[in-house]
Amino acid sequence: MAPPHERPGLSRKGGFSRKAQFGLFSSYVAAISGAAIGFVLLVVSLIHPTAFAFARAAANDVAAPAGRISATGRSSSKSIIDVISGYIAAGSKNARMEEELKIARSKLAEAEAVASENRRLKALLAVRETDGQAVTAARLIGSSSTSTRRFALLGAGKRDGVLVGQPVRSATGLVGRVLEVGNRTARVLLITDGESVVPVRRVKGDIAGFAQGQADGTLIIRLIDLGINPLKKGDVFVTSGSGGLYRPNVPVAVVRSVTRDGAVARIVSDPAASEFVLVEPIWQPITELRDPVSGDQPS
Repeated sequence: MAPPHERPGLSRKGGFSRKAQFGLFSSYVAAISGAAIGFVLLVVSLIHPTAFAFARAAANDVAAPAGRISATGRSSSKSIIDVISGYIAAGSKNARMEEELKIARSKLAEAEAVASENRRLKALLAVRETDGQAVTAARLIGSSSTSTRRFALLGAGKRDGVLVGQPVRSATGLVGRVLEVGNRTARVLLITDGESVVPVRRVKGDIAGFAQGQADGTLIIRLIDLGINPLKKGDVFVTSGSGGLYRPNVPVAVVRSVTRDGAVARIVSDPAASEFVLVEPIWQPITELRDPVSGDQPS
């Protein structure tokens, strides 16, 4: 039997062990050398901080592209997140803004309605102050549903002093007269009704006639004096005061077209646009003079 040191297997194992030992020794030497070099560099950097500035700058230059890519990625990801979150929140914001817009439009419509109502009331107040005391002011709260007759419902009645026959007018002109009276409401015969006849005169020239409704929003002007028709398009007619029902000089109609014995005229005060109206007392013309003390006629 061969000695242990001459056996082939042991010989190869011993060779492998020497390589391993040499590698381990080399790693120790490299580690100690690296630590020594690092220590030296640390001491140098502490003593002279600017000594390795070129190395730091070079390292920064090398790492700059990677930093740009990283920064771009962070910015893009942030933008994407902002877009997604904004898109999610946009639905609720739009719904809230639409609701606020509806409320604003409603308030604007209410404000415009109030302003329009104030203008009409101021116009009626000016008429009332100019023409004397009216019986009452009220709204037209309804109208006739049939096509052949023209009535309106007034939101005032007996308790407000309204009586049958009293004229009804708006700020722009004559509307009609009271036909029936209840406690809280009254029925108004509009001047456009076929049964309505109003004594009128032309403003220029005092040409007298009668205005009769045609149930279609227009009036027929019939002249008292027949002959050559002097009327022209655009002539204005007002109440004449004849008959003692309507007081004089209330605007009634404007001539739209001339006929053989009169004209077709459009009304000045459209009941559909006259929300507020005045009820006036029946006008009675003075037919005779009397002594203010005794009441007797002068001799």
